[in-house]
Amino acid sequence: MSIAHIMLWLTAIIWGVGFVAQSAGMDSLEPHSFNAARFVLAAISLIPLLFLFPNKQSYQLRTLILGGLVGGIFMFTGFTFQQTGLLYTTAGNAGFITSVYIVLVPIIGMAFGQKTARNTWIGITFAIVGLYSLTIGPNLTINYGDALELAGSFFWASHVLVIGYLSKRLPVIPFAITQFCVAAVLAIAAAFIWEVPKLENFYLAWVPIAYAGIAASGIACTLQILGQKKVSPSASALILSTEAVFAVIAGWLFIDEVLSLDAYVGCGLILIGMLISQWPTKEGKGKETIDAETTAST
Repeated sequence: MSIAHIMLWLTAIIWGVGFVAQSAGMDSLEPHSFNAARFVLAAISLIPLLFLFPNKQSYQLRTLILGGLVGGIFMFTGFTFQQTGLLYTTAGNAGFITSVYIVLVPIIGMAFGQKTARNTWIGITFAIVGLYSLTIGPNLTINYGDALELAGSFFWASHVLVIGYLSKRLPVIPFAITQFCVAAVLAIAAAFIWEVPKLENFYLAWVPIAYAGIAASGIACTLQILGQKKVSPSASALILSTEAVFAVIAGWLFIDEVLSLDAYVGCGLILIGMLISQWPTKEGKGKETIDAETTAST
């Protein structure tokens, strides 16, 4: 295993533990307030990368602003569903349901003329059965928090497609900072409209905020960029999709979350579906493109 592979594994672990940090942050803060603090820290933590990875790509400022606006709106919406859902479901459930965006990307992409490989459809089938086992309870009911996480996964899938389009036209770090700034402004506005932010609550939640904003964004982003320089898009997607597994493990280790047998079966089927859908094929460039886009969303 190379250093690049280790960097990607560390990224998946950091993202997985991030679901626990987000869940813990809800003990003191409401969703929009937590997200506002996270986005501000994320933008700040990425600024050093402008100097570590100097931009050599030419681009138009107007495209950067418009792209950051669109990406930031999808990011804000996805995180709003994800963070609110954590009030009603476990970090493990949230991790796996959110990761379903990996198999949703090809489905949404079909509307824009992208082809979907056979193994992707097999993976989608496993993921759907797994989702049913994980989220559907007696009388065909679904937990409110799980429903919010599932709704959020559609926005994450859309965000992936937006990034896939804009990443060819914009430098990665300036674009990431711009969309985090947009998401921060939206979250701050939402916090003041629908919540009552209090400074002491931010102080109580500073550890989860710091982890989500700095570790899960700045540090993980750096590791991801460095790792993907040496690892193929398909292999990167396979490694990074395991963040859902680490979310379950972290939930068990740090906040004593225990899943039911049905939930474990569902998580297992979703993981199998994600791995199958991302497994390298001989179909070439189209599949690699989807994989490369998938790794860029978190």
